[in-house]
Amino acid sequence: MNKYVINGGNRLCGSVDISGAKNAAVAILPATLLAEGPCLIENLPNISDVTRSLKILSEMGATVNVLNKSTVFIDTAHITSPLVPYEHAKHMRASYYFLGALLARYKTANVAMPGGCDLGARPIDRHIRGFEDLGCSVTIEPGGMIHASAEALVGNHIFFDGVSVGATINVMLAASKAEGLTVLENVAKEPHIVDLANFLNSMGADIRGAGTDVIKIHGVSSMHGANYTIIPDQIEAGTFMAIAAATAGDIVIKNIIPKHLESITEKLVKIGATVEEYDDSIRVFRNGPLNKITLKTLPHPGFPTDMQPQMTVLLTVAEGSSMIIEDIWDNRFKYASELRRMGADIRVDGKVAVVDGVPFLTGAPVRATDLRAGAALVIAGLIAKGTTEIEDIYHIERGYENFAEKLQSIGADIKTVYVPDRTIAPAF
Repeated sequence: MNKYVINGGNRLCGSVDISGAKNAAVAILPATLLAEGPCLIENLPNISDVTRSLKILSEMGATVNVLNKSTVFIDTAHITSPLVPYEHAKHMRASYYFLGALLARYKTANVAMPGGCDLGARPIDRHIRGFEDLGCSVTIEPGGMIHASAEALVGNHIFFDGVSVGATINVMLAASKAEGLTVLENVAKEPHIVDLANFLNSMGADIRGAGTDVIKIHGVSSMHGANYTIIPDQIEAGTFMAIAAATAGDIVIKNIIPKHLESITEKLVKIGATVEEYDDSIRVFRNGPLNKITLKTLPHPGFPTDMQPQMTVLLTVAEGSSMIIEDIWDNRFKYASELRRMGADIRVDGKVAVVDGVPFLTGAPVRATDLRAGAALVIAGLIAKGTTEIEDIYHIERGYENFAEKLQSIGADIKTVYVPDRTIAPAF
C-alpha cells in the first residue's frame, strides 16, 4: 500500500497535459468485443481501471498488446469465455459494461456484480429492464453472478425511468447488434456516451442522437475493427482547474475540449477564478478571495457529481457560507469527516452539505474514501498548513494517471510513500 505525503502552501503554476477519459475508456474497451477485426485504441489513460479492463479481455482470450503507455492493440476474435469473475468485477463499477457487449456478441453473458467506489445504493435495475426489453432473460445468483441470455436480441422502444449513465451505455452496447430499431429515451448525455457511440459507429454500428435525450440504434449484423482516439478526461481537467483556483495558482490545462468543461468553468468563475479558453487548452488563475456559492449536481450538461468533492474543498476556505446539494448519489459526502480532521466546517444532512469557510486548513492524516474524494483530499493537502498524509490512494489511482508526478511538475510538494503491511503477527 502507498500513501501521499503533501506539504501544503505552494502556489501551483505551469502546464499540465490531460490524459484520456477514464469513463470513456472503461466503456470502449468492452466494446471491442463487438469487432470482428483488431482495434487500435489511442489516448488510453494509464490507470488501474484500464489495466483491469485489459486483464479481463486478456483472460477471456483476447490478444492484448500494449504498444506504449497510451496505445493498445486489441483483437477479440478468439474469445474463449463470456465470463467476468468476481475477482475482477469487485474492483470497478464499469465491469458491468461487459454484460451489454457480451450479449451483443454471444447472446449470453456472465458477469459478477460490480464493485468500485461506495457512493451509496447503485442498483442495476435499469440495465436489467433494458436488457429484458431487448428480449433477454436475466437472473442474479445469491453469490452475485449475473446471468443474461437471449435467443435473439430484438430492437424495442425503451424509456428509462431515471437518467442513468451506466444503463444508457449498457443497453446501447447490447442494442447495437439487435434486430431492427431500438429507441432509447431519457438517456444520459455525458461526453463519454457520445465517445462510445462514435467508437461503435467507427466499427460499423448505426447509432444516432448520442448527446441528446433520444438515441436511435439500427442494429447491424456485424462490425469491423477500427482505430480510435479516446477523448480527454473532463473530470481530470476539472480537477486541475479546481487546483489552480484553490492554490491561487496559474495553470494551463492542455489536451482538453473546453465545451465539456462549461459547467465547471461557470462555477469556478463565480467562486472567484479567472478562466481563459483556447482551442484545446484552458488557463485558470486566481488573484482575489474565494467566494461562497450554492452548488447542485445534475446529469450532464449540469454540474458533474464527480467534481462535487473537489469544489467543496474550495468552499471550505471561501468567504461565507456555501450550500452543496448532491442530486446524484446518496453517499457522496463520506469525505466530509476527513476534511473536518483538517479543520473544515462542514455539516451534512442527507444530500445537502453546508460549508462555512474557515481561514485555513491544517494538515492531518486522512483516508481516501473513494476516487473523487481522494482527489479532493489531495487539493485540501495542497492548500493546508503543514503536512497531510493520505492513505488508501489506490482509489485515486483508479482514475488519475501519474497524479503525483503531474502535481510535482507544477510545483506541488507531494510524494508517494510506501506503507508497510500493518497486519500484526501473532504472539507466540
